[in-house]
Amino acid sequence: MKPKAESLRALRIVTRIRLNLVAKYARIQKIIEMKNDTVQKQRGNMIRTDVAVIGGGAAGLMAAITAARQGAKTAVIEHMDRVGKKLLATGNGKCNYTNAKQGVSYYRGEDPAFVLPVFRRFGLAETLRFFEEIGVYPKCRNGYYYPASEQAASVLDVLRMEADACGVHIFTAQETRVVAKQKNGFYLETAQERFFARSLVMAPGLFASPKTGSDGSMMPYIEALGHSVIDIVPALVQLQGKQSFFKAVAGIRAEIVVSLYVDGRLTAADQGELQLTDYGISGIPVFQISRFATKALKRGQKVHALLHFLPQIETAEEMEALLTQRFLDGAAKGRKKDAEQAMTGLLPKKLIGVLLREAGISLHAGAGEVTRRQLRQLAAEVCGLRVDIVGSKGFDAAQVCAGGVSTAEIDANSLESKIVPGLYFAGEVVDIDGCCGGYNLQWAWSSGYVAGLHAAQSDKCKNRMREGARIKQVHVPENSKGVSLKSSE
Repeated sequence: MKPKAESLRALRIVTRIRLNLVAKYARIQKIIEMKNDTVQKQRGNMIRTDVAVIGGGAAGLMAAITAARQGAKTAVIEHMDRVGKKLLATGNGKCNYTNAKQGVSYYRGEDPAFVLPVFRRFGLAETLRFFEEIGVYPKCRNGYYYPASEQAASVLDVLRMEADACGVHIFTAQETRVVAKQKNGFYLETAQERFFARSLVMAPGLFASPKTGSDGSMMPYIEALGHSVIDIVPALVQLQGKQSFFKAVAGIRAEIVVSLYVDGRLTAADQGELQLTDYGISGIPVFQISRFATKALKRGQKVHALLHFLPQIETAEEMEALLTQRFLDGAAKGRKKDAEQAMTGLLPKKLIGVLLREAGISLHAGAGEVTRRQLRQLAAEVCGLRVDIVGSKGFDAAQVCAGGVSTAEIDANSLESKIVPGLYFAGEVVDIDGCCGGYNLQWAWSSGYVAGLHAAQSDKCKNRMREGARIKQVHVPENSKGVSLKSSE
């Protein structure tokens, strides 16, 4: 009986072990199933959209609204906590959103004529009509268009309302980490979300005013996708001068002509109100020529500006005649004035002192004692005070940038990449910059419209996507700030 009892006991032990193993296996299977289910749920959370727009500025919002109006499911991915921050600062907070004067001469880049097909599709008339439709009543002042409210916030508000009405999904505070071109579209990954889009519009801006979101963080991704970038420099920005007299004239405003020379050759000129500062020169005419100065400095060229303080007197000879009358003729008539007094009423007092010193004339020299040679030099200084340009106030102070994605690699009719099918560009990221006066916003509206329109239409024409397209994926490591990149294909 004893052997039989032992056998039963052994059987019970084996059975118990088997039951424990079965239970353990069941628990393991349950854990695996739960993990698989979690993975499936995570995969199910992929945000799928027809058109994704990276950048929620002026161009990005216009692209998103246009795509959504075509019936495309559209998402805006913005890395700031809200869209349109830079738009709020335009026109000193009043938003000069376009200009009545249009033409290729108001736009710059390696190929300024690139703008023409875009403006034919969506130009000034279409821009004014669009904004009136969504609620902006225009106020035109000397050709400069503002909202009647004279508040940039009004323009942003109506754009946001229209985007919402069109069903645009806006994702803010999204730091992009992965951009992948896949067979049927684009895979995008941020710190919070994952997206798949049939078409992708890049409208992230460049480096100007980084506090508003334009920090250039998307440029490494654009370059990794195969695009060339024209040197990016500050534009519509103040210029720094080398001369020591600036602290003495800081605060002066004067109507002038400023002429810019690069390696001794006249490159650009403009007229308007100059502001002299403790570091150099500012004001709209300086903004207009600044992109040529910063481009030349980037290339290591010598740059200087000449300031004409009495542009109504066109030549140095005419200026010399006027000064002769004030100095020598006045002295001959018995007017006992010194050099400074002879200039009083002609130019601001602080500026008179600088011009006299630059001409080698003592402020308190008798007006009748000044030689004709000195007067000739003074006339030259009034008509062309030299400022050696050594730099600019940089991207922080710049309104826009010059440079960007090469237009040679973008289709001018659709703004689609010639390198990556389904990829579109809009706004400042393209190598197009405009003059001061609403031109950069006009480019944003026009390029945003064209890019959004064609991005939406490309989704409806899926057969143009090439089968077996190579995958280009850019990964940004956790500790990276968007500079060190690894690319896998």
